[in-house]
Amino acid sequence: MGVFNQILQILLILTPLVALHEFGHFITAKIFKMRVEKFYIFFDFLFPLQNVGNFALFKKTKGDTEYGLGWFPLGGYVKISGMVDESMDVEVLKEPAKPWEFRAKPAWQRLIVMLGGIIMNVITGIVIFVGMVYAYGEAFVPAKEVKYGIFAHPLAEEIGLKTYDKIVKINGKDYVNFDDVKNIDVILGSNGYYTIERNGKLIDVKIPNNLAEKLGQQPFIDPVFKFNVGEVIAETPAAKAGLKKGDIISKIDTVSINFYHELKTILSKKAGKDVTITALRNNKEVLFTAQVTPQGTIGFYPVSFIKEDIRKYSLSSSIVLGTQKAFSVVFLQFKAFGKMFKGELDPSKSVRGVVGITKSLPTQISWPFLLGMCGLFSMGLAFMNLLPIPALDGGHVVFLVYEIIARRPPSLKFMENAQKVGMILLLSLMAYTFYNDIFNF
Repeated sequence: MGVFNQILQILLILTPLVALHEFGHFITAKIFKMRVEKFYIFFDFLFPLQNVGNFALFKKTKGDTEYGLGWFPLGGYVKISGMVDESMDVEVLKEPAKPWEFRAKPAWQRLIVMLGGIIMNVITGIVIFVGMVYAYGEAFVPAKEVKYGIFAHPLAEEIGLKTYDKIVKINGKDYVNFDDVKNIDVILGSNGYYTIERNGKLIDVKIPNNLAEKLGQQPFIDPVFKFNVGEVIAETPAAKAGLKKGDIISKIDTVSINFYHELKTILSKKAGKDVTITALRNNKEVLFTAQVTPQGTIGFYPVSFIKEDIRKYSLSSSIVLGTQKAFSVVFLQFKAFGKMFKGELDPSKSVRGVVGITKSLPTQISWPFLLGMCGLFSMGLAFMNLLPIPALDGGHVVFLVYEIIARRPPSLKFMENAQKVGMILLLSLMAYTFYNDIFNF
């Protein structure tokens, strides 16, 4: 069920975003009286092989346009008459241009059409981020609530942090939100460092330049916190043993438990074995016997004793903050690309494709999380499509800007060859991310 939920989530994220992106091209083409031959969500062929697997799950022709749902779920496309696109149909372009064709329109109109999908993704991303900030506010763990310090996962230990360290400053500055200690903007910055309190002494711990490439692959820092039992998952060892919501686990066998990370550590060592659980229920000790799963769990969600704060915002403040959050996704993409070009980030550990992204999604569906991921992906798609690769919208934008400046378009032969090169680059990137996903998996 977990894998099914992950696949369902990636489809729920990508399908509307692809539809909105292609609608951006479609509606701007229609505004400028261009003929749109096809509007497809997903491909009705084995992309990029135009003549392989030509069928659609659904299609309907209305006016000049065939609307359809393809079977190959790696994107979508709008086929506009008189345009060199993924179809590589250049024969028709050797004939005189017809008034309804893409190539017959002024360069500025064609530029708007090519930017239409990107603009739609940006608008979608901004609307989602603004809506979420306004509806939910910002929930965060106040730094002052992390009274017992941090739990340092192996990745944190690699850079010099230890469990129970208290992070008092980030880059020499006080902070309010505990999540700032693992904020990707901080991680991607240069010469970053934490100031920690350890055994009454203040120590600076440098943030390595390559930390970001590892951050997505393994856990880093969590607060040390006291807890009680939250939701008990049906048909798990915890449920079968009789553990209930509100119970406070105090011992596993003879080992005392004060914090959640202690419970996780002892259960990982007892994987596959029977354990005796001592818990407090209504101030009375209750004993349970449960078999720990091979994954080192017993089957419940913890409820932290740390109190979260929620900042609420007015509509005007939400518009400002939500827009900032949306564009921060793009700025972080630029930063990450810059670090990859400098050799500070390893692409094999930083770049993920559909398989890797799907695998990283939670196995339980949370609609607020899903909505947030839609906003994140929408801005990410806008950024990726703006890259100056001929097969992408950004490549077409570069050629159209050249045409506006030079007052003449590139030759048809050049456009055809550029599209082929772009397709090779795009396919190489797809193959690389797919290989990378499988290798990391």
